[in-house]
Amino acid sequence: MTMPIGSIATGTPSIADARPSPSAGAAGKSSGPFGEKLTALLDSVDESAGQANSAVGNMMDGTGDVHQAMIALQKAENSLQLTVQVRNKLVQAYQDVMRMTI
Repeated sequence: MTMPIGSIATGTPSIADARPSPSAGAAGKSSGPFGEKLTALLDSVDESAGQANSAVGNMMDGTGDVHQAMIALQKAENSLQLTVQVRNKLVQAYQDVMRMTI
C-alpha cells in the first residue's frame, strides 16, 4: 500500500469523522463497556494517525528524524490493521447470529 507523502502531511479526515453521530438512533449509541472499548480503540487509532502525520510533517520541515517518522507510520498502520480485523470479526459474528435459526 503506497500513499503519496503529500496526502499524509495535509489535513486528511480522521477516523472520528466516520463515526455515527449521536443522533443516528439506537445503532449509533455506544452503551456499556463494550461500546466504550470500541470508542477507545477508534480514539487510539485516530491518535496514532495524528502522531504519524505530525512526525511526517516534522520530517518534511527538517526538524524531525526519518526513523521516527517511519516508526510512527508503522505504528499507525498496525493499529489501523488491528481495527479493521476487529471490525471484520464483529461483522462475521453479526452475520453468524443472523443466520441462526430459532
